[in-house]
Amino acid sequence: MQQRTMPQTTRTSYEGVIDADGHINEPHDLWEKYIDPRFRDRAIHVGVDADGRERMQVGGKPSRYLNADLLARGRGMGLSFEDREALTRIPYKDSMPFGASDPKERVQLLDYEGLQKAFIYPTISLEWESEVTDLELAAAYCRAYNRWVVDFCADSAGRLVPIAHVSLSDGQVDAEELERAVKAGCKGVFLAPYTITDKPHGDKMYDRFWAVAQDHNIPVAIHPVAEPPNRRVYQRFREMYKWGEWWVDVLGGQGPQQAFLALFQYGLFDRFPKVKVVILESGAGWIGHMLDRMDAAWTTPLGRSIPLKEKPSYYFQRQCWISADPDERALSYLVEFLGHDKFFWATDYPHDDHTLDYIKVLDMLVAPMSDRARRGILGENVARVYGV
Repeated sequence: MQQRTMPQTTRTSYEGVIDADGHINEPHDLWEKYIDPRFRDRAIHVGVDADGRERMQVGGKPSRYLNADLLARGRGMGLSFEDREALTRIPYKDSMPFGASDPKERVQLLDYEGLQKAFIYPTISLEWESEVTDLELAAAYCRAYNRWVVDFCADSAGRLVPIAHVSLSDGQVDAEELERAVKAGCKGVFLAPYTITDKPHGDKMYDRFWAVAQDHNIPVAIHPVAEPPNRRVYQRFREMYKWGEWWVDVLGGQGPQQAFLALFQYGLFDRFPKVKVVILESGAGWIGHMLDRMDAAWTTPLGRSIPLKEKPSYYFQRQCWISADPDERALSYLVEFLGHDKFFWATDYPHDDHTLDYIKVLDMLVAPMSDRARRGILGENVARVYGV
């Protein structure tokens, strides 16, 4: 198994193409270097468990979930099951895919694939919220990552776009970090589909955060993350969760869907009529049915519980966008139905729940679309929404 060689992808035949959701593998010592000094003794770092295999340390103790198997999944795109198993026995810091931890390599990968830009999201920072309950520590972990990702993207001439991470805890604290991260260079922010407080994202306790996002014209994305057992939305058959990786992955979009719906239930879009909301890595095919169902229920007595003046689809058209996977073959019909300006696409590189042929599949995805729709989903939409 070779590491740090250019992956065998292809080059797109289109111009101005932007990856709306690419990932990087954070260095193992990121939090030790970037976290506020008073939290350094609880910084996230790589340790070794009793079996001699790597396990992240979170909050000053061994992680319950961030073990060698999960760390391998975050850097295993294009690998066979056997190669991924072998990857669990190679130190995390020594087994990064090409472009996953080195910004110069990532720009080389963009050149090779013919991509203009990539929006940068994390790997480890998609996992730790599943076991942190200390709100101050969660905020400190986010600040450390946000400082680092700005530095990671700094010398890419704008081709690597840093996106901040905020763990909703206290509206004022969250707002302050968003404002700081934006001033430092972040072009957007992402939230987990659940919150440590168990208060939905649209709750008024977070209004200060949403106000800052609106005032600074910063899109807020909801991105799937590892979910703790007491918050998982796909745990009806708990025995299957232990071994059904495929089943869990296919259902991974349910968390973001619930968080998205809660924004409507709490009337967020009337309180903040210029806030931008983006749904990532959850597929896009469901949004057509969801909007129809939301509107239909809104017109019944059930709609009285929603403090919104207009139908939900009105706010989707005004303030929401969604990222599709390249392999969504029915997407061209949905784009024509909902609008050419509502969709992005993404690679998810280098995570192993997507395949390395994303460029080839992307070209097939947009081939039947109108020129306007094709240009929109390939890059114009995300560039306009994020102001890049």
